[in-house]
Amino acid sequence: MEFIIKIGQFLLSLSLLIVLHELGHFIPAKAFKTRVEKFYLFFDVKYSLFKKKIGETVYGIGWLPLGGYVKISGMIDESMDTEQMAQEPQPWEFRSKPAWQRLIIMLGGVFVNFLLALVIYIVASFVYGDTDISASSLKDGFVIENPILTKIGFKTGDKITKVDGEPVKYESDIRRNIIGANNVTIKRGKEEKTIELPIDFLGQLSSSDDRSLFDLRQPFIVEKIMDTSLNKSVDLQKGDIFKSINGKPAEYFDQVAPILEDTKGQTINVTIQRGNTTINRDLKVDQYAKLDVVTTRSLKTFEELGYLKIITKNYSFGESFGVGFKKFTSQITSYFGQLKAIFNPKTGAYKGVGGFKAIYDIFPSTWSWQAFWGLTAFLSIMLGVLNLLPIPALDGGHVMFLLYEMISGRKPGEKFLEKAQMVGFFILIALVLFANGNDIVKAIFN
Repeated sequence: MEFIIKIGQFLLSLSLLIVLHELGHFIPAKAFKTRVEKFYLFFDVKYSLFKKKIGETVYGIGWLPLGGYVKISGMIDESMDTEQMAQEPQPWEFRSKPAWQRLIIMLGGVFVNFLLALVIYIVASFVYGDTDISASSLKDGFVIENPILTKIGFKTGDKITKVDGEPVKYESDIRRNIIGANNVTIKRGKEEKTIELPIDFLGQLSSSDDRSLFDLRQPFIVEKIMDTSLNKSVDLQKGDIFKSINGKPAEYFDQVAPILEDTKGQTINVTIQRGNTTINRDLKVDQYAKLDVVTTRSLKTFEELGYLKIITKNYSFGESFGVGFKKFTSQITSYFGQLKAIFNPKTGAYKGVGGFKAIYDIFPSTWSWQAFWGLTAFLSIMLGVLNLLPIPALDGGHVMFLLYEMISGRKPGEKFLEKAQMVGFFILIALVLFANGNDIVKAIFN
């Protein structure tokens, strides 16, 4: 069931993004009376799952879910239709249109991607608002166990106060802002210090089996005792909070786990807070280092007990425009920063580049429309930015040649454009193979 939910979200999001992107090319093409021969969701290599001709355009669904396309008459694209290009230009063809019209047609897909993301952020802000955790409210900091982080000086219990000198207000800011950051300022007890991140920090994370960063510390609070537990007859009640085990601090999972590992098959003495009183109980640890006690994972409960503070914001329809625009620009800036890191070999960030498996993995295992729209907005920005890269065969490559034509007054030759398109196509194939190859390597060795 988990696979069905994840793949369902993945395919729905991908289909929506492809159709709207291609519609961004289709609408201005039709507006400028340019013939569109095909409009396809997914690629129809050899055959189509569905196709129907309406007017002069064949609409269809291909079987290969690696993208989609519109085939515009008189345009050198991935179809490499050299036979058509060898004939005299016709008034309805792309190549016969003024450069400014061709530029609008080529930028249409990216424009729709950005517009879609902006609209999603605005509407989502109005409908769902924002829920986050105040970073300064965390009672005892974060769980930090990744060896890459501990090696450069981080410790469990650290509070993150700044990233690159910018104050961290919310817990979610940390993961978003650490991409490409140079340093992180922490508070450890009463001491504040700044830890420098190595230049290849992202590369180290990408190559590591452990991808954890700064995780919320979860207090060990009893929810119920399992029927099969060795401790079923012990007086434990819902809401009991572990404080220590055999005299050692054991308020959080990261403290409890290693103690249980060292006391397999033994009886331990646990100090528990129950309401305003402190009690002691003897508990048995089984051979698997388990107590078979179900604990609460409710953030609301953690907030009620003073471990953190949840910040909830609701926006009016008017306010949602400003909030949505801020999220939109922030995400674009962040993604350009990621691309900059990926294209800098020193950072090693290219090791973290993923393909379709990586995109599939970011969707949650339970259906959430809020998460779905948030991820779709992010992927729409990603698709728009990637399509702007000046690589022949991408929209950005066509735009690059069109800008050259508009500035110089000289149109690149069709033979040159055909060769450039072929080079761009092989570059794209190489990038796709590299990204999806990374997915395969991670799946095998991680």
